[in-house]
Amino acid sequence: MPHDSTTAAPLRVALNHGNFLLVGRDEAGAAKGISVDLAHAFAASEGREPVFVDYNRAVDVSSSAEDDAWDVCFLAVDPERARTIAFTEPYVRIDGSYLAGPDCTAEDAHALVASGEKVGAVRGSAYSLTLQRKPGAEALELYETLQMALEALDRGEVQALAGIRQAMMHEAETRPGSRLLAPPFMEIRQAMAMPQGRPEASARLQAFLSEALRDGTVGDILERHGVSRDCAIVPA
Repeated sequence: MPHDSTTAAPLRVALNHGNFLLVGRDEAGAAKGISVDLAHAFAASEGREPVFVDYNRAVDVSSSAEDDAWDVCFLAVDPERARTIAFTEPYVRIDGSYLAGPDCTAEDAHALVASGEKVGAVRGSAYSLTLQRKPGAEALELYETLQMALEALDRGEVQALAGIRQAMMHEAETRPGSRLLAPPFMEIRQAMAMPQGRPEASARLQAFLSEALRDGTVGDILERHGVSRDCAIVPA
């Protein structure tokens, strides 16, 4: 029988360690970050203790939605994922941007798409799912991890990478000759979520998140982890 958030059982929280903007580890190896702080806050509102279930990629989280492996997750909203996952309204905006390698001739994001140059992305990520539905999809090369995509860029197998802006900025600083292309190709809207089929628990999750956005809790958590509170999507 699947767990339901109406019980006092531990709250199983899926963490996507592929999104370092939201999840990281401290010196002792314990999970930390925006997702972790939000999970603790929601668990407290439910009178439960969070137990973290670690995943390396977003696709690993989304593909396990029907396995009764977790109760709450943090993912970007996507219609394909919504078949098995019930999303809250998004709580934060994150830009998706292109990292151009040394061999890339494009001067901006629009020119990159028009050029047909190969673009690498992580399979199953929110940005790869979106790019597969947009012009330029035929030039998209999918890799299992960001590290594999970066190695492909270094080999010249692809001329650019698509990813979370902050991650792409970090790589641009460490890779000579690479640069970030403007403008962002998409705005990634991150939400909290539960597996489909838990309407009462999902309603409580949405109520918690809406209040946390309005009272500044989410903004405080974002700032604590170096993200502007202006990125929070506060309900009207």
